[in-house]
Amino acid sequence: MEALVVRWNVNPAIFHIGGFELRWYSLLFVSGFILGWFIFKWFFRREGIPEKMLDPLLYTLLICTIVGARLGHCLFYQPDYYLGSWKGFWEIFMPWKGGLASHGGTIALLLGMWWFSKKYGKKHDFDFVWLLDHLAIAVAFAAFFIRLGNLFNSEIYGGPTDLPWGFIFERNGETVPCHPTQLYEGFTYLLLGFVLIGLYKWNLDKMKRGLFIGIFLVVCFGSRMLIEIIKNPQVEFEKDMALNMGQLLSIPFVLMGIGFIVWALVKKIPARAVHPEKQPVKKEATHYARSLSK
Repeated sequence: MEALVVRWNVNPAIFHIGGFELRWYSLLFVSGFILGWFIFKWFFRREGIPEKMLDPLLYTLLICTIVGARLGHCLFYQPDYYLGSWKGFWEIFMPWKGGLASHGGTIALLLGMWWFSKKYGKKHDFDFVWLLDHLAIAVAFAAFFIRLGNLFNSEIYGGPTDLPWGFIFERNGETVPCHPTQLYEGFTYLLLGFVLIGLYKWNLDKMKRGLFIGIFLVVCFGSRMLIEIIKNPQVEFEKDMALNMGQLLSIPFVLMGIGFIVWALVKKIPARAVHPEKQPVKKEATHYARSLSK
């Protein structure tokens, strides 16, 4: 069986030009957003939302994801380093040095989508939950790309395994096969994305608002909790915890997902954007016309 073990020693950098370095993680991260842009373009066309909303939505998603994921890593996983000295504090603003947390990114996305729906939703007939439903589909695919980026970085993998698909992460000095938990998570998100987009394509008129985001949160963070069991601790203090930080942070999102599903089944609001018919303005008769009718 050992003949099937993958010896992983891929350089995280694709190329260098002077001081510039393009990494696989960066390329895959951006690819997720590009794919998401095209998915949302399809959503908007299908449901009659103006495509001019795509660009401000993309900017909001980018800013929220990067800022939220960076702050999530710094505050949830290494607050002693980043808040313990000026050197660490200034590194909070240097995401290229590594350290992004999906839980922080999710919190920031929720806040960003709430702001976006308040600013543009009423005018274009969508609300916060409608936006989250559609975002869930795009994010599932983007999360797959991000986990592939983690694989190219040889990071956040699991403990030793004797399974035939174990990876020996040679760049980190590993000599025994380990669980490629990046792929476990990545393929879970990819499958979830295909299920959600299938429901959208073929059952949109039967779906209720809140179901897409509810299913996404339960499956995404529920699977994350399970996979964390075999994942190596990311920081030292996790070694003494019954549940690691990733699992603890996943619990509120699973509960939130259940809440969205219950809300959707109770409220039964159509998942599709509803555009009220614009009633023609009734023209008032002029004073001259009224005088003639007497």
